[in-house]
Amino acid sequence: MQDLETKLKEVRARPQQSKRILIVTDGVFSMDGDIAPLDKIVNLAQQFDCVTYVDDAHGDGVLGEHGRGITNHFKLDGKVDFDMGTFSKGFGTMGGYVACSKTAKKYLLNKSRTWLLTGSHSPAVVAASIASLELLEKSNKLVRKLWKNTKYYKKRVKELGFDTGFSETPITPIMTYESDKARLMSERLFEEGVFALPIVFPMVAKDKARIRTMINADHSREDLDFAIEKIEKVGKELGIIK
Repeated sequence: MQDLETKLKEVRARPQQSKRILIVTDGVFSMDGDIAPLDKIVNLAQQFDCVTYVDDAHGDGVLGEHGRGITNHFKLDGKVDFDMGTFSKGFGTMGGYVACSKTAKKYLLNKSRTWLLTGSHSPAVVAASIASLELLEKSNKLVRKLWKNTKYYKKRVKELGFDTGFSETPITPIMTYESDKARLMSERLFEEGVFALPIVFPMVAKDKARIRTMINADHSREDLDFAIEKIEKVGKELGIIK
């Protein structure tokens, strides 16, 4: 945030070059599972008269009341200029959205190339997306189950000695550091009945390879215990934990 403030000051000191500033951020970062300090970003945007844009693909259905996302998590409803998300992750269907002003909406409908050159979804996909939203609006049960599963899983994995990085969400990396070890761990887990993809350079920095695991509300305690048992077994085989 200090770096962002410094850059905003530098740009605002050259008014002839800075008519409009757009601050863009993820809500939840997909590789580490950490959360952007959106409250501080919005404060700086207001201070320096900037436009804010948040990609909340991994926060929808996860953060906030009833899974309303990062803007609700930080009590910033209506204070972010562009709130973009997807239905393909937490909501379990397909498609995406941008929530913005009516003027910005008209601009995007006429200028956004990905919108202009795409085909529409089938009625079944649209109906499934609406049903997902209605489920979350009616009850917070699924979101509470998601976080209950997440806390249990993270606690158990950490107790085994794995490094889960900076994760604050159901996205839980298991750090292997070495790319070859991440690939091998993914292969061995698959053989043991656990599907978890390796994340290696250039998706992450060199020597920051990991297995990316993600918890959902549909996992039973038995599912989680099975996965944890296999992760422990393979982790010991590869010398990641003792």
